[in-house]
Amino acid sequence: MVLKLAGYPFSTCFQRVKLVLEELDVPYTFILVDMSKGAHKAPEFTTLQPFGQVPYIDDDGFVLFESRAICRYLALKYGGVEKGLMPSPGDSLEKTALFERAVSIEVTSFDPPVSAVSVENIVKPIRDQKTDKEAVARFTKTIEEKLAAYEVLLGKTRFLAGDNVTLADLFHLPYGALLEKQGIDFLVNPTKFPNVARWWKEIEARPAWQKIKSQ
Repeated sequence: MVLKLAGYPFSTCFQRVKLVLEELDVPYTFILVDMSKGAHKAPEFTTLQPFGQVPYIDDDGFVLFESRAICRYLALKYGGVEKGLMPSPGDSLEKTALFERAVSIEVTSFDPPVSAVSVENIVKPIRDQKTDKEAVARFTKTIEEKLAAYEVLLGKTRFLAGDNVTLADLFHLPYGALLEKQGIDFLVNPTKFPNVARWWKEIEARPAWQKIKSQ
């Protein structure tokens, strides 16, 4: 049975899972959940995803939601460990800890301010709501401060968890791309953050992400 991926193309969480599926060359069937029409809040959807959010996968009857959990599951089942996207059980405790630290950095330091500023600059205008410019300035300053710490880390290793790309790096791509669309150039400005710009250029160029961007 071919794995099913249910979601909405403009959802960053959906894109995160789709990216990992493409990285792993896992065949899948896409099921559209039209969030613009409230399909994610319909009873038939919330039966499978009680929070009413996308995406979820159905892997031969095993239903799983939460994008980062899905990505870990996919990597463990479909060769992501062999490709270095996650530590293997035989890896050192230190290597596993560095991976876990990198994943935690993305979810606690990067995602919150970047998702918040994207709501102000992108989501609110779509909904005919007024952008809070003070909030934009505040979130942008936080992003700059967080990426200053990234600059230090990426001056020591090629990627966030070491010298090989992992899920922790890939998780940044959907929201990071939205920063560029907003004209916030911290990820691509080699004058301001040279190590971050080098890192971003490398992960952003991955064929799986370029495929998603072109669709």
